Amino acid sequence: MKKLSLVVLALAVAGASFGQDIDRIIHPQEVERVEKTLSADDMQGRRTFTPGNDKAAAFIAGEFTKTGLQTWNNSASYLQPFTMIRPKFISASCSLDGNAVDTRNVIVVTSQPELKLTETSGYTKVVFGKDRKLSELRSYFNPDKNYLVLVDTSFARSFGNLTRLKSMLFRSDKSTVFVLTAADPKTFSVEAKHEITEMNTQNVVGVIPGKSRKNEYVIFSGHYDHLGIMSKDRQGNTLADSIFNGANDDAAGTTAVIMLAKYYKALNNNERTLVFAAFTGEEIGGFGSQYFSKQFDPASVKAMFNIEMIGTESKWGKNSAYITGYEKTDMGALLQSNLEGTGFTFHPDPYVKEDLFYRSDNATLARLGVPAHTISTSKMDNEPNYHQASDEIGTLDMANMSMIIKAIALSARGIVSGRQTPTRVDTSSLR
Repeated sequence: MKKLSLVVLALAVAGASFGQDIDRIIHPQEVERVEKTLSADDMQGRRTFTPGNDKAAAFIAGEFTKTGLQTWNNSASYLQPFTMIRPKFISASCSLDGNAVDTRNVIVVTSQPELKLTETSGYTKVVFGKDRKLSELRSYFNPDKNYLVLVDTSFARSFGNLTRLKSMLFRSDKSTVFVLTAADPKTFSVEAKHEITEMNTQNVVGVIPGKSRKNEYVIFSGHYDHLGIMSKDRQGNTLADSIFNGANDDAAGTTAVIMLAKYYKALNNNERTLVFAAFTGEEIGGFGSQYFSKQFDPASVKAMFNIEMIGTESKWGKNSAYITGYEKTDMGALLQSNLEGTGFTFHPDPYVKEDLFYRSDNATLARLGVPAHTISTSKMDNEPNYHQASDEIGTLDMANMSMIIKAIALSARGIVSGRQTPTRVDTSSLR
């Protein structure tokens, strides 16, 4: 307790020297108020496309209103709406050089009800050889142009897994056709029919404009969606508690975003423009952050603090967290340099086998070179409430969570002020 009190004092002193007594804004009572609201049963687990998700978005927008944030691009609302497409397969046929292809070896990714194409349709043909990784095919979903991707037969066993990735798409006039084949045909013909359902959802985005560097952005983000209501577990057993509240995943991160917005608005001395984003759709494919990221020139984003599951202690105990992709930029070192004397430590991600750097909402911008990292405390090898109905507020430590949010606020001050700029992610190895 004595050690914790010294850390609290150190953080408070550092915050006061930064122009505002941080404890008056970020404290356990206020953190609990926001967290408790987001993870309450009446939010119904905040599953994307549900009334509970919409209710959570309205609450976050209300907090941004009270804080006095501006909207993104001076829009009429903090809500950033977008439409997803759910295609239901009806039929497909394909021939290469006049030879029919088994439809099990054809996967059509489209948001069009009917698709007909031949070699004269302007599709870019890609030969995807056995030297590639199947995960690279993700780049052809939600494409910027039309593709016919000829996938080598060495991927036969895992080819069908691609159908999972087409269950939800952004609305687009572009399509991709994957064909499992050893051929490189001169002529081809593909026809497909789908039943198309449009589904609307929204991110929540607020802004504090920068003073001298308005066109340089620092993003603080977390996802507010979760798993919703489920009557049975994965084994088919009936659940006594059907609401997956997602208190840690990721009401905790969203709470942090709201608190950081309050803090920086009170300071009102940021040289770079600060963007506070609560994403939807993370649990079903990261669609909210993908849509959000398209609004930016990646070169203009100087850093992204994505906050995911900070409600429990890290493997190192209190007053600590880890940063995914720590080694990919010098952002972690910069953050730690601003925490000298506080007793708080940022560690490199200890769960590298989980590939967390490319699994959360920072991934889209990170792949474009942005120093976009996720901050977390979740013990991925031993987090008993992860994706369980038991992920409720009673399992979280409000005092430690408040300390983590304060540490993020103080560690970011060099980047927020423009005095520090992290190095970029090396994307030369990414296809």
